[in-house]
Amino acid sequence: MELTGKCVTVMGLAKTGVASARFLAQQGARVTATDLRDATALAGVLQELSGADIRFVLGRHDEADFRDSDLIVVSPGVPMDHPLLQVALAAGREIISEIELAARFIDAPLVAITGTNGKTTTTTLTGELFKANGFSTYVGGNIGDPLLDLPASGATVERVVAEISSFQLEWSSTFRPKVAALLNITEDHLDRYPSYQAYINAKLRIFENQIADDYAVVNRDDEIVWQAAGSLKARLIPFSRKLELEEGIFCLGEEIVFRHQGVECRFPVGGFRLQGVHNLENIMAAMACGLLLGCRPDASLELLNRFEALHHRMEFVRELNGVRYFEDSKATNVGSVAKALESFQQITLIAGGKDKGGSYTPLRELVRERVDHLILIGEAADRMEQELGGLSDIQRAETLEEAVLMSAGLTEAGGVVLLSPACSSFDMFRDYEERAQRFVAAVKGL
Repeated sequence: MELTGKCVTVMGLAKTGVASARFLAQQGARVTATDLRDATALAGVLQELSGADIRFVLGRHDEADFRDSDLIVVSPGVPMDHPLLQVALAAGREIISEIELAARFIDAPLVAITGTNGKTTTTTLTGELFKANGFSTYVGGNIGDPLLDLPASGATVERVVAEISSFQLEWSSTFRPKVAALLNITEDHLDRYPSYQAYINAKLRIFENQIADDYAVVNRDDEIVWQAAGSLKARLIPFSRKLELEEGIFCLGEEIVFRHQGVECRFPVGGFRLQGVHNLENIMAAMACGLLLGCRPDASLELLNRFEALHHRMEFVRELNGVRYFEDSKATNVGSVAKALESFQQITLIAGGKDKGGSYTPLRELVRERVDHLILIGEAADRMEQELGGLSDIQRAETLEEAVLMSAGLTEAGGVVLLSPACSSFDMFRDYEERAQRFVAAVKGL
């Protein structure tokens, strides 16, 4: 992709926008970076980009920058129907995402991982599998470091692993992973998409440019994912927690079994540090991605036996008076909470926050069967009680700290207190990490 002398507008100066503006300037493009925040709010960003030849338009967007540019690179936070993007489309301008730009400059085999839940754990684990097998590996995307930081650095690696969100896939056009994994799809981001199907379609774009030589790692147990798998062009590698598979990876008793092209490998799960049924799925997906691209079974098993849970994903906090406390603050949608509830019995569940527009009714059976007490907080509490009422003892708390105190009084020895909100955090906290820190502090203060 030739960028020298091209007029490029970067829309949005969050992390990927900064990476895009810097890389484009390195490549000799004439870069305009535009953001609705003003120079005061973006002081840190301006300092970071101070050495680059970039024109800034801050506190506003100018239509001419979209109508007259050769290329527009859009931050994932900007919805596709933004009026200025429609202006650019009408003028015949190319619009791409940061991952699309990055992929055009990456030569190493790329593993791209998406799904409503489990992306970060699976991406991190896949990266660690490659490293444990001796491959120089870059891990980035939605997980933290922008994918574009790799070509910007000039480094050469043997494997690339990227967590990819639905937002990042929206403006992809040639993005083609060697291995693409779709972990699951449940309702999420309905405040951004016009319908659930639109969200599903965005996720499925991860497979769009794959060919017969590529691999699609898909969840055989997820009805929506498996239905979509029938139309994919890549070689299907299903994973299943429930079914034995002739080709793919699955759980059989106390083992994970990988079968591919007549070869079978078995991995005992007894030594795994990652706990919970959702993590068995994450492990199988990561193992499939790794084994397909050269990882050895022995080195991979050794890594699995020492890999621990990531922060804010079903993280054990402490045990007090026979009650175990788990922090799952990153469970910001119903599908993620369902996986957490499947992992325990005798649960006191702390849930609620900013409503994301999806239905809570898919949790009804699990709440009825496994939740003894449901403590609701935040803006979504009323709607959650309407949809989950009558299934469990329901309490209300004004603050997270009050909810933790209530949970300690309600939960009997042998039970579990679980923060798994099913909502975003922005009504009460800066982000899910602050929510997690406040929960952990409250639990440790008991």
